[in-house]
Amino acid sequence: MQLESLKMFCDVVETGSFSRAAQLNHVTQSAVSQQIRALENRYEQKLLSRSARQVTPTPAGERLFRGCKEILARFAEVEQEIREQATEVQGATTVSTIYSVGLHELNAVQKQLLKTHPKVNMRLNYRRNDQVYDDVILGAAEIGIVAYPQPRAGVDILPFRDDKLAVVCAPNHPFASKAKVSVTALSGVPFIAFDREAPTRKALDRLFREKNIDINPVMEMDNVETIKRAVEMGLGVAILPLATAHAEIKANSLVAKPFAEGPVSRPIGLLIRKGKYLDRASAAVLDAFKQAALIPHDD
Repeated sequence: MQLESLKMFCDVVETGSFSRAAQLNHVTQSAVSQQIRALENRYEQKLLSRSARQVTPTPAGERLFRGCKEILARFAEVEQEIREQATEVQGATTVSTIYSVGLHELNAVQKQLLKTHPKVNMRLNYRRNDQVYDDVILGAAEIGIVAYPQPRAGVDILPFRDDKLAVVCAPNHPFASKAKVSVTALSGVPFIAFDREAPTRKALDRLFREKNIDINPVMEMDNVETIKRAVEMGLGVAILPLATAHAEIKANSLVAKPFAEGPVSRPIGLLIRKGKYLDRASAAVLDAFKQAALIPHDD
């Protein structure tokens, strides 16, 4: 029994037609019929039910079809692996990422990838946290990047790095003259917050509850860029990943202060679909993330 026979059988089941399966395999309809008969003789039972309108699998045929699809899919992966080993790594890999990390923290990854695999292209999709999980699970992205990664069915989580958080304010705000800012000093101060569904917002809300701090969110926004603009305008203060505000701090449009209680950070994780085979391009991108994680983070 050859793989070609199994493929023809699967094509008949999927198309419901001997003639269409023959076209797909560039053989005659008679050749397809012969292969099916050989399979039925091998298993000593009918695998297909033939009617005037369509061909459908019998219960035994349905079981064989499921098994054959798995075999053919795995064989295709093995062939791809063998072909790739003989060539330079190249291709494109889609990475779905939350905005704050994708816009501000992937330079080291891009540089590492360009250094080791210049023909591999990392395509970024900017998504909300929950959408990143969906993209990875549904196969729309090979790799996902989220803050505060949470276990979810069908996903493996790899640690990437921890983002240092800081109190961010306008240069003319009273906090700007302080060396450090206590979490308790935020009580009653106009606060620019992430929207309520953002993992960073949920984590900060837990911190405020633990400290019995009454926060006054005057605005709630869904991405770090709009929060920074509001803080620059003097509408309030915010708590942001320090890496996302480097440009504004350098331009003196924002000031960042560490917490008086000590460092506060948010974990960043990489998502991979459980059991997914990563082609060489995707594996190269994942390796670039791992190498970049070893580089000291510029806070």
